[in-house]
Amino acid sequence: MTTPRSWLAAFSVYRDRRVVAVLLLGFSSGLPLSLTGQTLAYWLRVEGVSLTAIGLLASVTTPYALKFLWAPIMDHLRLPWLTRRFGRRRGWLLACQVSLMGAIFVLGSGDPASNIWFIAILAFLVAFASASQDIVVDAYRVEICDDQNMAAGAAAYVLGYRIGMLLSGYGALYLADLLSWLWIYAVMAMFILVGMAAALFNREPERQVSADETRRTAALREWLAARPNLSPNVGAILGWFYIAVIGPFAEFVSRRGWLAVLLFVMLYKFGDSLAGVMTTPLYVDLGFDSREIANVAKLYGTGATLIGLALGGWLMSAAGLYPSLWICGILQLLSNLAFAALAMAGADLPMLAFAVGVENLSGGMGTAAFVAYLSMLCNVSYTATQYALLTSFMAFARTVLSSSGGWLAEQLGWVTFFAATAAAAVPGLILLWWLTRQHGRSAK
Repeated sequence: MTTPRSWLAAFSVYRDRRVVAVLLLGFSSGLPLSLTGQTLAYWLRVEGVSLTAIGLLASVTTPYALKFLWAPIMDHLRLPWLTRRFGRRRGWLLACQVSLMGAIFVLGSGDPASNIWFIAILAFLVAFASASQDIVVDAYRVEICDDQNMAAGAAAYVLGYRIGMLLSGYGALYLADLLSWLWIYAVMAMFILVGMAAALFNREPERQVSADETRRTAALREWLAARPNLSPNVGAILGWFYIAVIGPFAEFVSRRGWLAVLLFVMLYKFGDSLAGVMTTPLYVDLGFDSREIANVAKLYGTGATLIGLALGGWLMSAAGLYPSLWICGILQLLSNLAFAALAMAGADLPMLAFAVGVENLSGGMGTAAFVAYLSMLCNVSYTATQYALLTSFMAFARTVLSSSGGWLAEQLGWVTFFAATAAAAVPGLILLWWLTRQHGRSAK
């Protein structure tokens, strides 16, 4: 374990040009999430859309759960002109960002009351472009940083991501009293230029070939050499598929208990995600106005999340990986009960602050521990594709599984619904118990 550097030296790393670039790219990644999530839910609810429809519309963010399917393409496929002009990573970044700007703008031009299908389709396109951007940003972040600034880069990315979410959540709700939704979404679309600037004014990371990829390439050449009658084009396609797709997945499924690991990744934050889908409609139904929601749920809540991230990092250092996952998982479960208490209390601003504070603090702590766990799972040879796979399974619970949240809330009522979301966290803790028995003793 390395000796901690002085506080001054530790902070100086944040002046590194690469870390600043990662901060800006994190902002660009975090911005679209609320525009297809809680901000969109607020817009739909004030337009009179039913809770069931709002809950079902959460499934438009399914691309976040499936991005591992096209991650190998973005990892290896060259784009005409863009790759030649800007490089492999930056070319894909710019393509995703231009698409994202256009989709956000068009989404804001829709009318939920008269054409909910238009909103659903455009929200899906925003989510697809955003998930694609995330694939490239994750790869770019890992490749542009070195051992000295990797941790600072990760911290800067999370900070930028949260600022982006704050702007598209808190900022959008503040603008709701001043501008139409068309102009709100147009303003948000223009902020994607921040990420584009980071892509344009920073270097393309050098392409690194891992030992595992070298071995697989050598094996592939031997296999092709033994088949001289195979068409060169067919051989090239098979070779690309073997290196880009088979390699990352074959390495992952060769591990002991890999299926339990994927289920845990999917379910660890399921209860938290199920509750999160319905928190904004709860605020509206209880009678809180847009400024109260913006001040408490967005601004104050984001501050609590950032404190939670810091506490989660400290906890990881003090207690280790698996104890931290246990503590944070139990806190996440208990935090959902605070919303049940809020539903009983009604439009009580101090109770809203308590529920939001507890939920965001525990959620931030859980995110810090969980990201550390996901990073530990990635083989350095396949970081981009494997990280996309793992975060896709995590997003599956947040999107597809959580899309029933509106229906459950209507059937159960707010108090019982949030009690049920606490129970939904139990399967993840059961899997954590199994993983702790299998791997916890060797974890550092």
